[in-house]
Amino acid sequence: MSKHSLAWSSAALLALNSVLPTTTLAGPTVLEPLPPVDLAEDPFVSGTLSFEVHTHFISYGADIWGAGTKWRDALFQPSIELNFDLGGGYTGILGAWFDINDNADSDIGGSVQEVDFYIGLSKDFGPVNATLLYQEWLYASQSERIVDLVLGYDMVLNPSITLHGRVDGEGLKKGLVGVIGVAPELAAGAVTFSFPVDVAFATDEFHGGGSGFAYTSAGVGASVPLAFLKGDWSFNAGVTYYHTSSSVIPGNPDTDFVTGNVGVALSF
Repeated sequence: MSKHSLAWSSAALLALNSVLPTTTLAGPTVLEPLPPVDLAEDPFVSGTLSFEVHTHFISYGADIWGAGTKWRDALFQPSIELNFDLGGGYTGILGAWFDINDNADSDIGGSVQEVDFYIGLSKDFGPVNATLLYQEWLYASQSERIVDLVLGYDMVLNPSITLHGRVDGEGLKKGLVGVIGVAPELAAGAVTFSFPVDVAFATDEFHGGGSGFAYTSAGVGASVPLAFLKGDWSFNAGVTYYHTSSSVIPGNPDTDFVTGNVGVALSF
C-alpha cells in the first residue's frame, strides 16, 4: 500500500471515529428475537350444518311419534346453527332445527312436520359456560315458546345442568324439565367417542302426567372426520337407551327403548 493510500485510510478512520459515539461493550451483542405475531383471528361468524337421520323423535323423554321399541321410520332431522363472536367471552347464537318425515299430513308444508327456531347468548365464566336460549317450536296446528338455561362445566366428565321451561303453548301447560347430565369423551386415533348420561325431572302435567322423575338415558356416540371432503366434515353415529316414567310421561308406548342416529356435519 502506498503512503498516499495509507494517509487516506488513516484520515477516514479518524473521521469515522469522530462521528460514532464511544461505547464500551461488555461482551458480545445479542439480538433478542421479536415475539411472534399471530395474524390469525377467530372469525366473527362460525357454525355447524348437520344432516342426521334418527329412528325416534324424543323431546325430553317424550316419544313424539310413538316408535317405542320398533325402528319403523327414518326421520330426517337437519339443523343449522350460527355463532357470533361478540367479544369479552360472549357468543350470539342463531339456529333452526327440522323434523321431516311422512308420518302425518303436514300443516307446515310438504313433509316438514316441525320447525324450531332459536336465538340466544352464551358466556364463558372461566371453566363454566352459561347459555340462555329462546325458542319457537312450530308443529301441526300448535306452537310452543321455550326458554332454556344450560350451565356446562369444562372438566373431565363435562357435567351440565339444563333448565327447559315451556313459557307458553297452545293447549299445553306451562312447566319445567330439569336435566342433570355428564358427557365424557374419549379419543381413539381419529375417532372421538362420547358417553352422554342424563337424569331428568318434570313439573306436574308437563308431559301430560304427574311430576317427579321423568326419564334417564345413557348413550354412546362416535365422530370421525371425513378428510376426503373439502371442509371440516365429520361422520357421526350413536345409540341411546331410555328409561321413562309411565306416570310422568304417560303417552310413551314403551317405558324402555333404544334410539339410533347417523349423519354428517360441517363445521365452518
